[in-house]
Amino acid sequence: MPGLLLQARDRGDAAPARLGFTVTKKVGNAVVRNRTKRRLREAARLVLRERQVVGADLVLIGRDKTRARPFALLLEDLRQALARALPS
Repeated sequence: MPGLLLQARDRGDAAPARLGFTVTKKVGNAVVRNRTKRRLREAARLVLRERQVVGADLVLIGRDKTRARPFALLLEDLRQALARALPS
């Protein structure tokens, strides 16, 4: 997806999904990286409220385009990434 990269690993249990967020130094300084992570956290909070994910470890990786991407498109990127990674 243009706004983010999603890595998913199936744990094979019924526990709620665990989330991790990472943004490399290539994206910018600490202020920019933290703002990018906050955008990813909020997008994950909203999307995972709509769609329950269980038994998976998810890592959202912020890219340079994550911070400038309109939030509605970032939400759609995450929905599409989840649909590809974890088909229901």
